[in-house]
Amino acid sequence: MLALALGGFGIGSTEFVAMGLLPEIARDLLPGLYAANAEEAIGQSGWVITAYALGVVVGAPTIAAFAGRVPRRRLLLWLAAAFTVGTIASATLPTFELVIAARFMAGLPHGAYFGVAALVAASLMGPGKRGQGVALVLSGLTVATVIGVPLITAVGQSAGWRAAYLVVAALFAATFVAVRILVPWQPGDANSTVRRELAAFGSLQVWVAVAVGAIGFGGFFAVYSYIAPMVTDSAGMPGGAVPWVLASTGIGLTIGNIIGGRLADTGTARAMFLGFAGLIGSLALLGLAGTTPVGLIAGTFLVGFTASIMSPVIQTRLMDVAGESQTLAAALNHSALNVGNALGAFLGGLVVAAGWGYLTPAWVGLLLAVGGVLLALVSVALERRAALV
Repeated sequence: MLALALGGFGIGSTEFVAMGLLPEIARDLLPGLYAANAEEAIGQSGWVITAYALGVVVGAPTIAAFAGRVPRRRLLLWLAAAFTVGTIASATLPTFELVIAARFMAGLPHGAYFGVAALVAASLMGPGKRGQGVALVLSGLTVATVIGVPLITAVGQSAGWRAAYLVVAALFAATFVAVRILVPWQPGDANSTVRRELAAFGSLQVWVAVAVGAIGFGGFFAVYSYIAPMVTDSAGMPGGAVPWVLASTGIGLTIGNIIGGRLADTGTARAMFLGFAGLIGSLALLGLAGTTPVGLIAGTFLVGFTASIMSPVIQTRLMDVAGESQTLAAALNHSALNVGNALGAFLGGLVVAAGWGYLTPAWVGLLLAVGGVLLALVSVALERRAALV
């Protein structure tokens, strides 16, 4: 379980470290635009986040559909190696366009890794604890937001954002070694076929569950993508405070993930509504009080806490409604969340680049979270109708 979570730690680091380094990335890769209009340059640099998220969206179902029969440890090793190569490319390529392409490639293994690791964890945990197994794997990602992302962000601020990605690449290399030594061999699904895995897409309930994660979780990413300028420009805190605010948000993510895993095992419908209610309230608090240091820290902590409840809940729900397409279902959660990542970063970047202020993404996020609630209501209605048939 620790080896699997180490991979999650690396993924959390590679996915989220850009959020704290967007000003440095913009200054290095878009120097002319940054000199003329820093807000627009930082908004455009959000494409570094969006490209990674789109890679997750494409890679998760594709790899899951074609690799269902591959023994699970072997597949995890291939994915860890791909992460290492893609992250090194992100750190070393010279232009904005090439870095965007490298971030897309680095995102391809993300969903498949978490999907396969979740299946391994669920098998190790045993019956009745699937949600907790999923949460344990995801705990690597949330712990990364407490420790890895702040520390690596500090490295990036002092030694350059490229050095930060080289540190992340080292984490993936360590994951490869740990998985090879510690994770027990498990066979793939001998009955898996591309057709059987893709059959999940024929279920309206699966599509709705994916949309719940994509639209609803976009509210978190609209905020988290631009947390660095929120700290320095909106709340007037020094740049050195960015890692501390990231760590505070990460603590919220970690606690919420643990609670979300337990809630998922007691019923995913109720857990979805609890998570969304808290997320909407937290985004409103941030939007109203984020101009003060206390308001910003409290708001970002609560946004992380409430949003993280949703991740194991949505993954468990997808596994519940996907029938035999378990490999694909376990990976689809990360496609859904990274559609939210791409959507949140993109929409947040639009309002920032338009000059509406760095706290405006909180209100964008609130609207996305309301959309998630409406989709959750549709999902529950479909579930009740199916129970009556």
